[in-house]
Amino acid sequence: MAKSKQTLIEGPDQTSDDAPSPDEGPAKKSLVAPMRAAPSNAIVTGSDHTPVKVEPATEPIPLEPVLPPARSRKLKRFVGALVLLAALGYGAKYGHDWLVRGQFVVSTNDAYVRADTSIIAPKVSGYALAVVVADNAEVEAGDLLVRIDPEDYQLVVAAARGKMETQDATIARISRQIEAQQAVVARHKAELTAAEATAKRADADLARIEQLAARAFSSRKALDSIVAERARAVASVESAKAAVMTAEANVAVLVAQREEATRLQAEFATRLKKAERDLQHTQIRAPFDGVVGNLAVKQGQLVQPGTRLLALVPMDKLYVEANFKETHIEGLKVGQEVVIEVDAYRDTPIVGRIESFSPATGAEFSLLPPENATGNFTKIVQRVPVRVSVPRDAIVDGRLRPGLSVVASVDTLDPTQPRPTLLSLLGWQSLWHAAGASSPPAE
Repeated sequence: MAKSKQTLIEGPDQTSDDAPSPDEGPAKKSLVAPMRAAPSNAIVTGSDHTPVKVEPATEPIPLEPVLPPARSRKLKRFVGALVLLAALGYGAKYGHDWLVRGQFVVSTNDAYVRADTSIIAPKVSGYALAVVVADNAEVEAGDLLVRIDPEDYQLVVAAARGKMETQDATIARISRQIEAQQAVVARHKAELTAAEATAKRADADLARIEQLAARAFSSRKALDSIVAERARAVASVESAKAAVMTAEANVAVLVAQREEATRLQAEFATRLKKAERDLQHTQIRAPFDGVVGNLAVKQGQLVQPGTRLLALVPMDKLYVEANFKETHIEGLKVGQEVVIEVDAYRDTPIVGRIESFSPATGAEFSLLPPENATGNFTKIVQRVPVRVSVPRDAIVDGRLRPGLSVVASVDTLDPTQPRPTLLSLLGWQSLWHAAGASSPPAE
């Protein structure tokens, strides 16, 4: 059975010369760890009793420098005192700022830059013949944005104009017919006058012949002839009157036809105007100055009325919508200054003013308003949108964009009242005046 391998080191033990002597004291520390080195004459024997020479270890193990314990404790105490003094100073300054100002300031980070963005859509359908503008392009009111193929609408305008011209001719023809019929009325009236004259002469002849017949100076035949002539004359009068009435009725009919044609002409004029407006709407123009964004239309695309083509942002009419908690709006008033800190430009705060308050909380205008009368109720603090105006110089700068997040802060302390001091908040100002001092020292 093989024997277990054993390793023996022969020779006396030696210590490193770097070990400190007892008389050097505890303060002196070596930077090199003491080593137990094998002597140069050490012999190592194995299980087979074969001597093997071992080289002595000559490389020391480096150690980190160690400070004296007393010095380390003093440094820790000094650093701790500095940290404590800094914390106390910062706490005192923060507490003072809160007492004299911070407690009156309400702020919210639920605030954003807004603009009355307009979604541009066509009123007529057709293919987009040309898209004149590009994304982020600045345009002025009246500038052309998109052109729709106008050929179909040009044909409609031409047809409407043709109907107008036809109707104009119809009205002119009826007017001429009225003039001709009025001449017929005049002729029939002349015939009536002649018939009345004939009837009057027949009456006179009949009166004379009756007198002669009564004296037997005329025959019966002559009397009958005169009576017949008088009857014909009266009939001619009635016939002339009927002819006059018929002619006048025809004139009235023609006048009514002309009125109908005139109204139909007005209807055709309205159709023509609508066709011209539709043709005009094939050129979509900017309603106000702004910047084009979210351009969705492409050349050759078939668009329908109401199709979203692009968004037009009025960059000169920006404002901030700050959603303050309902517990913070008690001290807010229209006209108060609002410090606006834009997240993108923290180093340049903007001072705006409160313009108006929303008539209701945001939840009232949501798509699905809360129904608090059903189920379990959990009270949630509501927020009231407040519109804040932005000064003109901040808008002209061009760095604000709708949608940017901001922090809005309002100092609710009445500017006509003096700002409280630390003494007044602690109740010492009355004691100071009681002591005879005119005013407390400035803080």
